[in-house]
Amino acid sequence: MRLRALLDTDALGLKLLGGEDELDRTVRGVMTTDLRDPSRYLSGGELVLTGLAWRRGAADSEPFVRILVQAGVAALAAGEAELGDVPEDLVQACARHRLPLFAVHESVAFATITEHVVRQVSGERAGDLAAVVDRHRRMMTSGPAGGGPDVVLDLLGSDLDLRAWVLSPTGRLIAGPKAGGPGLPAEACAKLAAEHLAAARTGRRGPHRMILGSTTYSLFPIRSSGRSPQGSRDVRETVLSDWLLAVEADAGDWAEERLDLLHGVTQLIAVERDRRDAARTVRRRLAQEVLELVQTGAAPAEIAARLRVAAPVLLPGLGTAPHWQVVVARVEWDGDRIEAGPVAQSLLEEILVDPLATGPEPSDRIAVAHTGDEAIALVPLPAVSTEHDGSETGVLADALLASVRDPLSAGLDDDGRFTLGVSAAVHSAEGLRGALEEARHARRVAAARPGRVCAAGHHELASHVLLLPFVPDDVRRAFTARLLDPLRDYDRRHRAELIPTLEAFLECDGSWTRCASRLHLHVNTLRYRVGRIEQLTSRDLSRLEDKLDFFLALRMS
Repeated sequence: MRLRALLDTDALGLKLLGGEDELDRTVRGVMTTDLRDPSRYLSGGELVLTGLAWRRGAADSEPFVRILVQAGVAALAAGEAELGDVPEDLVQACARHRLPLFAVHESVAFATITEHVVRQVSGERAGDLAAVVDRHRRMMTSGPAGGGPDVVLDLLGSDLDLRAWVLSPTGRLIAGPKAGGPGLPAEACAKLAAEHLAAARTGRRGPHRMILGSTTYSLFPIRSSGRSPQGSRDVRETVLSDWLLAVEADAGDWAEERLDLLHGVTQLIAVERDRRDAARTVRRRLAQEVLELVQTGAAPAEIAARLRVAAPVLLPGLGTAPHWQVVVARVEWDGDRIEAGPVAQSLLEEILVDPLATGPEPSDRIAVAHTGDEAIALVPLPAVSTEHDGSETGVLADALLASVRDPLSAGLDDDGRFTLGVSAAVHSAEGLRGALEEARHARRVAAARPGRVCAAGHHELASHVLLLPFVPDDVRRAFTARLLDPLRDYDRRHRAELIPTLEAFLECDGSWTRCASRLHLHVNTLRYRVGRIEQLTSRDLSRLEDKLDFFLALRMS
């Protein structure tokens, strides 16, 4: 479609602010963004919609417009809801670069424009769903009050007899049909998400098919509005953050028109995804401001002032200052350098959502910032209680990953890792810097463990395991080889089981009786084996220092 056609549609509420000579440009897609640099999501020919949240001053307009022009976008449409009018500096920057600029009236939702462009660009649609979309567009674009994606999923069931669910990349159920048949169990959601991520990593185009029990599902990716797979340089930049649409049907024999129709539905749902991302902007800024204050060594009083601002936003109605926990996460990929900070941020926001929470946006209480490849969450706790065993309640490292480990492992495949660390709860600004360092140390402990998805909590930092991640690899290898290689060689030649004997002896705190009983050996046989260990290593297992060396060598091996 041509840009000129947008002005001919009164319902879109567009006003041309510049670029009249460029109105014959072709629009190939649409994208909503408030990123300062959205270039990695642009492939050319898009109508870019923005609420101007990226603009902090007049100097920001020129670089933003330059990025859009270099990416080959067709035009820019700026909403008036944020600032009242489109800033003059943005108008002038677009004029300098010959980029057509539209103003979007505050009464018009970006989703309305997106849906219109998607339908026009996609060409002929099957009559059934096109009628559904037209009939219920206002319900879809009116936000949570209109039902959001749940409305579209209900219409798929009532009008097309298709049951469908929207899932997060970790398998959390975001939306589903409100009636008609049983729901989708959490275990099934996790398996579908894992299959989708595994298929996406191979580069296969959706929809992906999966059979669970006797039911066939077709999985459609839901990407940010207007973005195509070619719009990203590397699938790893988005695979852990994209939603998916799981349809209870086999799309393998569908006609092209019906497939195109479902792809249109995913683009409508992507509008809701973009809306929720935009709603997180305030919370992300709060986290970023607090993080910058903590890392630059600001006075506790200044940090406390920011926390007082954050508390009512994250915990509405809270009467007293909450406790806080810090969670640090990192996504790392082998090989090529990939910007992993935004991925880790999106993923941490997802993982921290309470699976039992209700409402259209259960992550309202989560504030996550990112710096480099690291994501840092500021988690408010309305109260901290102590369990019978003396441990404090709050965010627990292992519990965060319990339900998402399999889907994440599938998305990370063989070249990615996700590690996470959790601090203890603190009740004041003075403790926040220590909590941040504690969470970072815990994440390093998790990173030292095998596996693609690992977590560690603050309670593990009072142990020797805190030291092990910081021992250089060459020192580890030399230390363990000097103590354990003679025993391994002897076991290989004589099948003497000296290594298992050493492990059991240390676990039994050097007790001859308990160790012999555990290994089902006579005490004299155990004494012979321990003597052989001491002879081969020139160590004395009655000495605490030698016991500790063996213990650490086994833990590092």
